[in-house]
Amino acid sequence: MIDGVDDALLTLIVARRRLVSLAARIKQEKGVPIRDPDREREVLRRARRLGNRFGLPPASSDRLMSALIQDACRQQGLSQVSDEFVVVDTDQGALPPITGMLANTMNSQTRFSSYSRWLRLLPPPSRLSPFLRRIPIVWQVKLFEAAMQRVLSAPIEKGALEMLSDRRLGIEVSDLDLRWVVVLREGRMRVCARDEIAEATVRGTATDLMLLASRREDADTLFFQRRLVLTGDTELGLTARNLLDQLPWQEIPLGLRIAMQRGTDLALAARTAYQNRTASN
Repeated sequence: MIDGVDDALLTLIVARRRLVSLAARIKQEKGVPIRDPDREREVLRRARRLGNRFGLPPASSDRLMSALIQDACRQQGLSQVSDEFVVVDTDQGALPPITGMLANTMNSQTRFSSYSRWLRLLPPPSRLSPFLRRIPIVWQVKLFEAAMQRVLSAPIEKGALEMLSDRRLGIEVSDLDLRWVVVLREGRMRVCARDEIAEATVRGTATDLMLLASRREDADTLFFQRRLVLTGDTELGLTARNLLDQLPWQEIPLGLRIAMQRGTDLALAARTAYQNRTASN
């Protein structure tokens, strides 16, 4: 019985995520702000009222609905900011008492705002590609394989990526002019020989790929806005995307999660500062 209820809950959550993506696209097309704090407050209040009718503690309904709102924010690439309610970061571990909605978290623009003068001086990643090409390929491969293994070791050991075994996936960092073809073999993610052709390829800028890897933005948003492009075997590409999107973020070591998110924030802030400088010239 409990397993059946769990399955139903997960099915409903998947349906909710699809509706969130659809709502975000409609709002973007109509120029309506995606974030609606009043709506979020009402979602929590309604959950509390319904929970009270069935004897559910307010803290339990708060945790559940806050987690769903957090998930929606990730899907839409939004900072999880609110001025009235408090919620925990469910990716960080323990759940303290909840008094309401989403806690104020420092986004990339706020965290690096005091350094905007210096960030404006940083060149875009495309200017770095000539220097990266001087790094021996063997070093690039070892570094990339080590990073993939560090991030994906837990799900690989559990067999969560078995569907990708011996399938060749391409990753292209367009502004750095970097390309790899990776494959899951013998329990490790490996970079293929340069002459092997990818069955499916994901292409995007360094910053947008970092946003995806660090869960700062949802894959649906990045692909919908054409900031990431999928070519080749679409079915394989979507399978890989869905599997990676469902991986438990909390299984990545905390220090690595923090480093990924801070690095992504810096890259995003630098890109914004550079774009602002270019627009003002």
